[in-house]
Amino acid sequence: MQRQRISTDTPWESEYGYSRAVRSGPFVFVSGTTAADADGRVMACGDPYGQTVYILDKIGRALEACGARMSDVVLTRTYLINVDDWPHVARAHAECFRDVRPAATLIEVRRLVDPRFLVEIEVQAVLDDELR
Repeated sequence: MQRQRISTDTPWESEYGYSRAVRSGPFVFVSGTTAADADGRVMACGDPYGQTVYILDKIGRALEACGARMSDVVLTRTYLINVDDWPHVARAHAECFRDVRPAATLIEVRRLVDPRFLVEIEVQAVLDDELR
């Protein structure tokens, strides 16, 4: 099975040795994604909703590069440094996935790689080429 790797050129991808997304056959895996741009600048500091919107947009671009769409997502995992932020994160998640309704997990973690990151999200998608 052929493997397609997608990079968004954030500084951590080469430093840590990972890809933003990997497609293998009909499966697409998007790595844990934070609200950092390609230069490593943190976006929407202090705003869990804004970070989630930014992250989901970034994930959408990675999926598109693999030939997938947000509607192909079957699982999301969301990591929060403060579970009390869940209503803000849930609002952005619901705006993006209201009709898709993937399986979802939300986990509170002690911290993320940069203290300005409030949210990190990873997704898995399955493409059904027969439906396209």
